[in-house]
Amino acid sequence: MTHDTHVWAALDTVRDPELDTSIVELGFVIGCALDTDGTARVRLRLPTYFCAPNFAFLMVADAHDAVSSVAGVSCAEIVLEDHFASAEINAGVAAKAGFVAAFDGLAEHELGELRRDFLRKAMLAAQERTVRPLIAAGHTMEALGRMRLGDLPDTSPQRQLRARRAELGIPSGDDDPLLVTAHGDRVPGNEIPVHLRRARTIRVGIEANTDYCRQLLTERYRLSPASAAQAPLVVRAHPPR
Repeated sequence: MTHDTHVWAALDTVRDPELDTSIVELGFVIGCALDTDGTARVRLRLPTYFCAPNFAFLMVADAHDAVSSVAGVSCAEIVLEDHFASAEINAGVAAKAGFVAAFDGLAEHELGELRRDFLRKAMLAAQERTVRPLIAAGHTMEALGRMRLGDLPDTSPQRQLRARRAELGIPSGDDDPLLVTAHGDRVPGNEIPVHLRRARTIRVGIEANTDYCRQLLTERYRLSPASAAQAPLVVRAHPPR
């Protein structure tokens, strides 16, 4: 595996915090060059000029951290283009200044709690995706309440559920309960129907917003549907500048 492939794989781990989807899959990565001196240069775009600057900052910062961790990368230059706050975001991430310093006088808090709020929503959406086939197969609410993660087949939603729980610090082993709240508490049996309805609302909202962002990106950059779903990543090595 080449360093170029490592950079691509690193970017694929970066997710839009609201959509819980890879920025590569969403088409937000439009360029990536790896210089011979180990400098990785990445260009990003978003669906609109006015996408929330806090979400944009998280994605640029996460891309910087992910690419910087790649073996053989000596420096990561992440540039967000075509955004009203790109100058502040790019400079703040490059300086590792944090969101408040990047938006001096405009921002009061760092973005850790916002990130966790979206991560909790992503976990509940993954939980609902995992449970839906079980309900369709005839499992009762009572049976779902007794289930552990190890009782489930190895599926993509189940793996995603475990991963989001782990990121939140919620136990995600085989013996841990399937149904937990956003903060990791086991869902009481009498609250399971309401809990799953709320989780379904979150899941539908995330999926609807994802589709909407894809459409906005397609219209903004006049892309074909296929290229909007996953923009080509241009990887090339060239002499240092």
